[in-house]
Amino acid sequence: MTPFSVPIGESVPILNGSNYSEWKEQIMFILGYMDLDLALRAEQPPKVVGPMTPQQESAQEKWERSNRLSLMLIKSRVSKSIRGSIPKCDKAKDYLKAIEEQFVSSDKALASTLMNKPSSMKYSGNGSIREHIMEMRDIAAQLTALEVTISDSFLVHFILNSLPSEYGPFQISYNTHKDKWSINELLTMCVQEEGRLIQDKQNAVNFISQKRQIKRAKNGKGKNDSKRKNKEVPSGSQGQSSN
Repeated sequence: MTPFSVPIGESVPILNGSNYSEWKEQIMFILGYMDLDLALRAEQPPKVVGPMTPQQESAQEKWERSNRLSLMLIKSRVSKSIRGSIPKCDKAKDYLKAIEEQFVSSDKALASTLMNKPSSMKYSGNGSIREHIMEMRDIAAQLTALEVTISDSFLVHFILNSLPSEYGPFQISYNTHKDKWSINELLTMCVQEEGRLIQDKQNAVNFISQKRQIKRAKNGKGKNDSKRKNKEVPSGSQGQSSN
């Protein structure tokens, strides 16, 4: 039985073409955790002509073991459709490099697509402001995984620019504020502002509704007064009609 258990090996996702960054991160973590990454960190010890010393023999055995088991684990977590397109390699380090060469261009394209997303995203009011900010934060996390770092202050500006005009006073408040907000602080502030806007809208609806009710009540009273006046017939008018 190999030193790595099945559950640990299966914790690495299968490389399927769209998850290269996550896959590589998990592969490197698992191999390091199991102390099998020697062949990825160090070159193979040079071959010795003639008898080897115990130290040389031990170093060679450790490297070969690391290389063999690393290669086995890496190949087992690559889908068959991708595995067939990767050239044969005897070293785990070379095999990883061959995989990387296939996905580096797709990662660049994905990074370019993700970079354009925040500037075009606008909060329309569908869903909560928290969901909107978390979605933009997730894009930043994906870019970081692709080695494209988005600073918190840069992301804060992207988020503020994505808010509708109702948040205008809120944006002005931030711009005039001396201290910069973190993403968590911005999230808290936006949720509070969302609650205030919802309450203001509800108050406005209630105010309009009350005005309409008062207007209807006045109109109804006026009509009733008019009907009562029409029903009242003066006594003098009745006497004139009898003559």
